[in-house]
Amino acid sequence: MDFVLKPWSFLLVTLAGWINRQQLEVIEYLKEENRVLKDRLGGKRIRFTDKERRRLAVRAKALGRRALDELETLVTPNTLLGWHRRLVAKKYDGSARRGPGRPVTPGEIRRLVIDMATDNRTWGYTRIVGALRNLGHNIARTTVANILCQAGLEPAPERIHKTSWTEFIRAHWEVLAACDFFTVEVWGLAGLVRHHVFFVIHLSTRQVEIAGISSDANGKWMAQIARNLTDCMGGFLLNARYLIHDRDPLFTTHFQSILKTADVESVRLPPKSPNLNAFAERFVLSIKSECLNRMVFFSQTQLRHAIGEYVAHYHLERNHQGLGNRLLTQQLAANTDGEIVCHRRLGGMLRYYHRRAA
Repeated sequence: MDFVLKPWSFLLVTLAGWINRQQLEVIEYLKEENRVLKDRLGGKRIRFTDKERRRLAVRAKALGRRALDELETLVTPNTLLGWHRRLVAKKYDGSARRGPGRPVTPGEIRRLVIDMATDNRTWGYTRIVGALRNLGHNIARTTVANILCQAGLEPAPERIHKTSWTEFIRAHWEVLAACDFFTVEVWGLAGLVRHHVFFVIHLSTRQVEIAGISSDANGKWMAQIARNLTDCMGGFLLNARYLIHDRDPLFTTHFQSILKTADVESVRLPPKSPNLNAFAERFVLSIKSECLNRMVFFSQTQLRHAIGEYVAHYHLERNHQGLGNRLLTQQLAANTDGEIVCHRRLGGMLRYYHRRAA
């Protein structure tokens, strides 16, 4: 029996074909639009938000890999399906409900371990564990080892043989002095002449001695300065056992040998390390910023007078922040009743306020 297509069935088939053709045209248009968009981007990578990735991943999973390969997508099919796998993995991610691991050592205990190892070079891991137990902290030996390793500190045998500069300063504080040069330009008949000023500073008291001023510094001049500093009748280095200085050629072997004869050991600093002579460098900054850089000199006599006035002000009238913001000289209890007067040096450049004695 021949198949006879009823009128309404024919209408449905025609409508379905038209809809399918419309869908194909829409798909072709969207594919072409994606091609144009990719051409306009010029190969640049598009940054998608997490929300956009979720939307595309859900649609991509529904289409499948074969359908995605036929489309001109903005990202590759592997990327789209990878986003979907991450969505699935996130659904079953239990890390938020997972308990913490081994607790981190508190910062206070870490600082104590480092301080104990730094201040006590002979203490090993077990000794540090015992010292911490005395303070109520019970930690394992391996924890101490890990803390010191992370801080870059060696075990006790290695620490014993390495003395830091800070430890050297602390151990010899009372018998340690430092010296350095600074230069000042002085006008003369032939123009500017550079003068070298050599000084020594006692670190514990901050007392300063201007050892010499010369426009022609040489080895003989330095040798005589060494003799003056170590003179048994009042040399500035009588109570010093170490003298810190840089590697200036003026610190000759003869200069160092004269110091050694007076039991003063010369300590040469490493090259390019001004921070290791910080007290001397700070004095240079003070005298230049507070005095010398604010004056013009026309003779060595004028220079000597200005430096002498500043050194007197430095010792008697200047508060030192490194020593509790007090004067170097021991002062009696401040007079609170006398008239306030101002003592001036160098025409008022240096001033000191005090109360007149009753």
